[in-house]
Amino acid sequence: MKSNVGGIDRVLRVVFGLALIAASLLGAIGAWGWLGLIPLATGVFGFCPAYMPFGLRTCSIKNDAKP
Repeated sequence: MKSNVGGIDRVLRVVFGLALIAASLLGAIGAWGWLGLIPLATGVFGFCPAYMPFGLRTCSIKNDAKP
């Protein structure tokens, strides 16, 4: 599994996921706040399966070719 989620995207996903979970725990929103586990997991692991069918990547591509 190759990473397809870059740095800023990862940070935003983790923050948003934690915010949704915290809001749910505090009773500000309903149980749907537990859906925050999805962006949290994709941010932690650096892989988003929804990006694959579209060929999207927000991380840089490392070039292994040597001159």
